[in-house]
Amino acid sequence: MADKKQERNAVCGQLQIAFDPPKKPKRNKYATACSFLASLASILLGYDIGVMSGAIIYIRKDLNINDVQVEILAGILNLYSLIGSAAAGRTSDWIGRRNTMVVAAVIFFVGALLMGFATNYAFLMFGRFVAGIGVGYALMIAPVYTAEVSPASSRGFLTSFPEVFINAGILLGYVSNFAFSKLPAHLSWRFMLGIGAVPSVFLAVSVLAMPESPRWLVMQGRLSEARTVLKKTSESPEEADLRLSEIKEAAGIPECCNDDVVEVPKRSKGDSVWRELFVSPTPAIKHILLTGLGIHFFQQASGIDSVVLYSPTIFEKAGIKSDTDRLLATVAVGIIKTIFILVATFLLDRVGRRPLLLTSVGGMVMSLIFLSIGLTVIDHSDGTVFWAIALCITMVLVYVALFSIGAGPITWVYSSEIFPLRLRATGCGLAVALNRITSGVVSMTFLSLEKAITIGGAFFLYAGLAGLAWVFFFTLMPETQAKTLEETEELFGTFFKWRSTLRELKAKEENNNAQIQMATVPAVGS
Repeated sequence: MADKKQERNAVCGQLQIAFDPPKKPKRNKYATACSFLASLASILLGYDIGVMSGAIIYIRKDLNINDVQVEILAGILNLYSLIGSAAAGRTSDWIGRRNTMVVAAVIFFVGALLMGFATNYAFLMFGRFVAGIGVGYALMIAPVYTAEVSPASSRGFLTSFPEVFINAGILLGYVSNFAFSKLPAHLSWRFMLGIGAVPSVFLAVSVLAMPESPRWLVMQGRLSEARTVLKKTSESPEEADLRLSEIKEAAGIPECCNDDVVEVPKRSKGDSVWRELFVSPTPAIKHILLTGLGIHFFQQASGIDSVVLYSPTIFEKAGIKSDTDRLLATVAVGIIKTIFILVATFLLDRVGRRPLLLTSVGGMVMSLIFLSIGLTVIDHSDGTVFWAIALCITMVLVYVALFSIGAGPITWVYSSEIFPLRLRATGCGLAVALNRITSGVVSMTFLSLEKAITIGGAFFLYAGLAGLAWVFFFTLMPETQAKTLEETEELFGTFFKWRSTLRELKAKEENNNAQIQMATVPAVGS
């Protein structure tokens, strides 16, 4: 009798283990440190956006340039960055993810110094060209490296770091504007732009403490080094072995091959990558490409760079006339963006990508509409309308907060985790290129758009584009939370029917778990 009771208790204990949800593992400190250091690259873009919003006030005065020249100066870096992001995909596959960050830092360092010592508009534009290439390299490589080094359980948290540092860079740029605003006009903007060389030095030095991406190491056939990095960046030795197995499979290396260095099949380079993306893509690749490019387009088309880059102009239209006061108000924008992006990093792996993204974009639509109303009322009033001024300032802060909690970080997280290994560098490079093109168009048309349809009309237009973005995200983008980078591809290929695909995958997983549990119970009683 006692034996049967012990047997029943053993069976119950086994079933309890099987049915109890696993405890959430602690975040891997080594992977967190690597992601933190890699994401320093994103400060370069953030600083340039933030500092240029204030610098153009003094550049306009010192160099006596018109609105069109201001628009081109402010937004052209985004188009210049296309060269860097296009080259970064090939460079990162050639010399590695880590060394590509050094390239980004060196190029931006030179560009910042050129801008700081510029003597005229043409010289300044050349400095923007060089800095733009460095920004393009940094934008592409930071999320790719972070996604490849992160364990699945905390990938959302870690791959949101680049967006955190973009916001930190924007805040630093705003603070720099305010700090140097008291200098003479011919010195203030040169100090604002030239000091941008400092973050690139920190980035170059930080690379010394970082390992190479395990996925890149596998692609080079350096399995021993990849295994070492995976053991440090995984939650357990079992997860490290599983990640290595999945990467080897994606790279075309036989599972039985455990040599330290192996020959990798030459199947994912050059023309074959472009052929798989555009000439003969599978339904899954088509779906991935559409969503990966679409999320980057809509992130910028919703007008975030117009708000961030031209916030002094917006505050001037809202009734704040003093240069110093407007720059101080932009510091508040930077603080709000930074606070809410930090909040987002802790919600990504708890709430999921879709709920945060849809909530964020829906809120952005409403805040843009109210901002448009406030600016329109002020524009058509002869006197001071205090409630409209307060509404405009509040809506700017609400808009950047909502962007930072969802659309900002999730764009980089999502696009970096949906492309298969063989296509990731090129796919992410294309996504970043579209991001920069859209940002450049938005940045270089805002002042002209504001004159053509009024500033209120411009933000009504952005609200409409944000509404389209919400529909796109809701209908086409599956949830990728807690999926490995290799599992994610299975969610794509059915476009608007992705929900039925997800249900089939869940049913298959539940069936497999049930079979495992049924096999476990007899084993206990035998």
